Amino acid sequence: MGLLAGDLVIAVSVLVVAKAPVPGLAKTRLAATVGDEVAADIAAAALLDTLDAVADTPVAARVVALTGDLGRACRGDEIRTRLREFTVIEQRGDDFAARLANAHADTAAATGGLPVLQIGMDTPQVDAALLDGCAQVLTDADALLGLASDGGWWVLGVTDAAAAGCLREVPMSVPDTGAKTLAALQRSGLDVHLVDELADVDTIDDVAAVRDACGPGSRFYRATAPAGA
Repeated sequence: MGLLAGDLVIAVSVLVVAKAPVPGLAKTRLAATVGDEVAADIAAAALLDTLDAVADTPVAARVVALTGDLGRACRGDEIRTRLREFTVIEQRGDDFAARLANAHADTAAATGGLPVLQIGMDTPQVDAALLDGCAQVLTDADALLGLASDGGWWVLGVTDAAAAGCLREVPMSVPDTGAKTLAALQRSGLDVHLVDELADVDTIDDVAAVRDACGPGSRFYRATAPAGA
């Protein structure tokens, strides 16, 4: 849809950390149940829905930190077209924690030092209203964090991108990643505002709840709806 004339632009960068949905490389835990091609298509649908939500959010900048080959990805042409509205940077770092910290730093460098609100591609139920609310919070807080129902987190915002450097000490993809991230932020002296918890998609058991939260108009809903639904 895009923004409407008169929308108040919030002085925040929204950063999406994304992986090209290449079959065999994307959503491997989900693929164990549904197969590589289906899992990659679901990942592509989730990414595109996420990009739509960010594009509709009235913020000053939109960045995608991308890894992987879109030329081999499901819906690669559609994703590439959607990314024309975003600043695209390459992920860098030896592990996921380093890539997250570096993505915050690189986003700030590319956008004049704006606060960074970072999400992934596993919560396609996010919409512009939710992201708008998070961005508004970040204009008046050191940091914000939204925990995920699996023990991780789905959104992290920092006023100073350097603060995301504390992620380097946090183990990722473990049951208490969210709690450890909160503790690391607080040890850095930040006042952290907690926002609503969301479910994200990692396995087949996560799909139904996220699909219901997305609604029937979304790509994710269409990609995961039972046959005949």
